[in-house]
Amino acid sequence: MSNTVITPPGRISMPRWRELWEAREVFYRFGQRDVVLRYRQTAVGVAWVLIQPLVSAGIFSMIFGNVAQLPSDGVPYFLFAYVGMLAWNLFSGVVSRASSSLVSNQALVAKVFFPRMLVPLSTSLSVLVDFVVAFGLYVVLVLVYGAAPGWQIALVIPMTVLILTLGLGIGLAASAIMVKYRDVAYVLPWLLQIGLYATPVAYSLSAVPPDLEWLFMLNPLTWVLESFRYSLLGTSAPPTWQVVASIAASILVFLGGVLVFQKNERTFADLI
Repeated sequence: MSNTVITPPGRISMPRWRELWEAREVFYRFGQRDVVLRYRQTAVGVAWVLIQPLVSAGIFSMIFGNVAQLPSDGVPYFLFAYVGMLAWNLFSGVVSRASSSLVSNQALVAKVFFPRMLVPLSTSLSVLVDFVVAFGLYVVLVLVYGAAPGWQIALVIPMTVLILTLGLGIGLAASAIMVKYRDVAYVLPWLLQIGLYATPVAYSLSAVPPDLEWLFMLNPLTWVLESFRYSLLGTSAPPTWQVVASIAASILVFLGGVLVFQKNERTFADLI
């Protein structure tokens, strides 16, 4: 008869990936519950997933496209803004839901043993469901506008993975910090609101003055977003360095989030 020894994670250590894999059922259950709870007792249910990006794209199209007359790289502005919101909602949805996941499940985190990292990671499932539903409307819009993309649409899957990886890295770190400092729940939405306008979501990078472009290029999400638009709209291909940098940044941010989570995990049960 074998014994299982449970040891706390070190201050600087990576998780036991095999342990996470063996507990994958917990990951699925948390994700499934998140999807069910979000749309239970709502009047229009999953339609909210479509309403939010549609309204946002409409407002951005009116303000930036019609009023400000900003360029949209040869793409109808509404479609341009909608694709930008697709990527942004995927990123912000993962960050928001992952960051509050431990506090929302504090009873389980404090009393039941399982790999705690599965809680914030599982939020990606419900976000992906939202993304797939909203992506279906993108297909409809492409047919309406007659703006079918070329072969580069095959890149949408790796670009989606990069956005998820980047968002989960920030979400993991935020979820661990929020256990100790609930201020994160107030600061993070504010930072995401600023990030929406500090990232070329509703406008083209070509509309940014040349003397300020370097500032936008410091944002890794800008790199991924440019590749995401290229894959779905056939806009100008991003330079090779930008693609490589977006991959490296997403991986580094994710690993950084994992390390922050691991460092703080030993104190979760005491603080939550």
